[in-house]
Amino acid sequence: MRYAPHDGLVAPARASRALWRVVLGYALISAAHLGLIYASLALAVLVMGEAAAVSAFDGIFRSTVTTRESLLLLYSFAFSIVGTVAVTHQLHRRAALGLIGPLPRALRDFALTVRALALLYAALWVALPGGDALLPNLEPRRWLGLLPLALPAILVQTSAEEMLFRGYLQQQLAARFAAPLVWMGLPALVFAWGHYAPGEAGANALGMALWAAAFSLCAADLTARTGSLGAAIGLHFANNALAILIVSLPGPVSGLSLYLYPHDIAAAALRPQLAVELAMLGVSWLAARVALRV
Repeated sequence: MRYAPHDGLVAPARASRALWRVVLGYALISAAHLGLIYASLALAVLVMGEAAAVSAFDGIFRSTVTTRESLLLLYSFAFSIVGTVAVTHQLHRRAALGLIGPLPRALRDFALTVRALALLYAALWVALPGGDALLPNLEPRRWLGLLPLALPAILVQTSAEEMLFRGYLQQQLAARFAAPLVWMGLPALVFAWGHYAPGEAGANALGMALWAAAFSLCAADLTARTGSLGAAIGLHFANNALAILIVSLPGPVSGLSLYLYPHDIAAAALRPQLAVELAMLGVSWLAARVALRV
């Protein structure tokens, strides 16, 4: 595995690589994310009144599906970015921009990855059957009108998760442990746990968590091969844009999608789709590597 570029990304983390800092930092980032959401809700109550504020924030606290709530949920991940930046700067005494890596390289890797995956997904959409089974959701003109708000929202959400998992956690763990099994594996387990939702997904919850772990490993590999978060953010952005804007499962964040699958997240019919999604992830990872030549 060609992970030499990862050394440069990890180097700024070596001065504050104590394991207790990583554990405390993750806890503080999580607390900041939730704390800022509740602080925003309190401010909204003062400005809008309690009923209107609670209604506006309902999409963050519960699984709701309207367009407004979907956008608010995605943009709320900006609070995670604030927490990650603050913890990196204050607890580790390092520049938060270092989590992303050299900015020109990150922007280049992001653009190449998104372009490659957009072409891949478009080709698969044309080549593979199954479109007739999809249910229309948003009217196309309204969907197009929402894209200027929805695309930045997805970029905020995916950037926040990548800065935390493939930026903060991966780099700080790699500064402490040389084995990729640790600095790739532990964030993957945490990422999978965050996507494990048996209350919503039922028997499909484990399969979705396993997919999330596989995604985490693919994103970690791209980060280590390129020395920046650009490719990982690109992979995450392209994947989520497809799942949120094009074809979504009924439920959370489906308020921005052009089409819906004809079954919900807990349906037994979804299980074969999970295998397809896992294969799709592998092909996406390979396509990104080809585009990046890593």
